[in-house]
Amino acid sequence: MGKYFGTDGFRGEANEGLTAEHAYKIGRFLGWYYSEKQRQAGAKEKARILIGKDTRRSSYMFEYSLVGGIVASGADAYIMHVTTTPSVAYIARVDEFDCGIMITASHNPYYDNGIKLINTHGEKMDEETIGYIEDYLDGSVELFGKTWTEAPYAHRDAIGCTVDYVAGRNRYIGYLISLGVYSFRGKKVALDCANGAAWTTARAVFDALGAKTMVINAEPNGLNINENAGSTHIEGLQRFVVENGCDVGFAYDGDADRCLCVDELGNVVTGDHILYIYGKYMKERGKLPENTVVTTIMSNFGLYKAFDKLGIGYAKTKVGDKYVYEYMSEHGCRLGGEASGHIIFTKYASTGDGILTSLKIMEVLCARECAMSKLSEGFWLYPQVLENVRVRDKAATLADAAVQEAVRRVGDALGETGRILVRESGTEPVIRVMVEAADDETCRRFVDEVVETIRQRGFAV
Repeated sequence: MGKYFGTDGFRGEANEGLTAEHAYKIGRFLGWYYSEKQRQAGAKEKARILIGKDTRRSSYMFEYSLVGGIVASGADAYIMHVTTTPSVAYIARVDEFDCGIMITASHNPYYDNGIKLINTHGEKMDEETIGYIEDYLDGSVELFGKTWTEAPYAHRDAIGCTVDYVAGRNRYIGYLISLGVYSFRGKKVALDCANGAAWTTARAVFDALGAKTMVINAEPNGLNINENAGSTHIEGLQRFVVENGCDVGFAYDGDADRCLCVDELGNVVTGDHILYIYGKYMKERGKLPENTVVTTIMSNFGLYKAFDKLGIGYAKTKVGDKYVYEYMSEHGCRLGGEASGHIIFTKYASTGDGILTSLKIMEVLCARECAMSKLSEGFWLYPQVLENVRVRDKAATLADAAVQEAVRRVGDALGETGRILVRESGTEPVIRVMVEAADDETCRRFVDEVVETIRQRGFAV
């Protein structure tokens, strides 16, 4: 991770960690960088940059700042307005934009925001380009054979223009509808749009496919995105599904790149459940390339035990859908994701897509002709205890021989009945100690054993 950009873009509190000036400079760099690449390639047309945003009040400020920088540098800015992250990725790819930008802080509260960068293939931006942007933000970048402290301004007819591109969002909706294998007629479906980007798209897709669609948290006011709503606050959807007799419910986050489900009994269906349900479905139809589902190290131990019983292989990556996608691309895998609901179907999308995920679960539900709760049979979610320990030095803590011995001792004791995972936070001075086992008491006892060792060794703050 860089100084400004993490695994999920440049994120911070609006006008604190991430300012309008940052956005303007990013726009200035991207507009100039892609325009210069076009010029050197001998192209006559202007560089084209796609922009979408979620419903946060500050998203409009960042949109205008980015547009100002882009057109001042000579590129054209195409504006999709309020839309989802996966829609920007899809349109950037199919319409061959030089890059795409999504203004969002995903599941964070309204006062945070972020800038996600997407390349021309609809994938997260490469680290080399991110490095150039960070250098430019810090005042100087080495590019095209010289040092630049400021990108040159465009003049006269070289100045870029803005293009209203809401048609791109509508084409994305049409694409999702085209993926519907079954009619949803007769299915009562609840959608929680988190007062975020999905409110402009999700209902249209489900209505078009024939569902009796019921929507909650689809009245954004700029301040209520993710507020007691969506995939991070799924309790409201659980109640709604049961009270209204729905067959299934789907909850999205602020930019709709993740999805969690609720079955007809009100039980939460996590990202791990989704990987199990769809992985099993693909395996049974002979459509699981490499016989492998890609997970992160934070997927539940129960998922691996269930896959073992089904004869399905699995890979484990670092935490972050970026790493999941990289592994899938390199090894030709078709299904992967995170317990949080970032699910990637590489046949259909280059990023996690919440609405697409809900459509694929509906496909299995319709194919099986059974209750949603039946689809998870065979998968038992292992109890889990996670404790975050604030430490003075993360690296020294993990390297300590006594701490390593405590972790090894717990791992040996658990054997094949559970697992322990100890890792450092990527954003805080914190060590995360997590144990999964057959019961909560065992989890708690082993977590306490490792945490106490960290404290005894003097690392805890």
